Amino acid sequence: MALLEEKVLFELVNKLSETYFHKPFRHDVRFNHRLRTTGGRYIPAKKLIELNPRYVTDMDEHEFMGIIKHELCHYHLHIEGKGYKHRDKDFRNLLKETGSPRHCNPLPTEKIEYRYKYKCNKCHHVYNRRRRVNVEKYRCGKCRGELIFQK
Repeated sequence: MALLEEKVLFELVNKLSETYFHKPFRHDVRFNHRLRTTGGRYIPAKKLIELNPRYVTDMDEHEFMGIIKHELCHYHLHIEGKGYKHRDKDFRNLLKETGSPRHCNPLPTEKIEYRYKYKCNKCHHVYNRRRRVNVEKYRCGKCRGELIFQK
């Protein structure tokens, strides 16, 4: 799926809104190239949905449609004056009704690369970290045992 024009993007969002929510989408939607760690976001003050364009190019169509449905859940609940935040029961129920994902999968290029590995001397729990940990200062979070640097 190539990167969509704004008019085509609006039509796609409106079509999904009509199909899954049985209500029209009447506000703005656009791509935001600065989004990195999220597939999209809804800005209530502007009634604007912003989508990460990399999910169109790097992921499959199903993932992108799920992101749009998730943001539409925020949008429609906000318009109706109901709880539209992630922790609200109305939001969770609408996600289930429409088959929308709670979270999007990370982009293949954003996979976390762990450089350091620590193991607890007592309970043998393994900790993977991006940054080094001072083993003199920190202990195991499970059993308070001593941490040992692995690699």
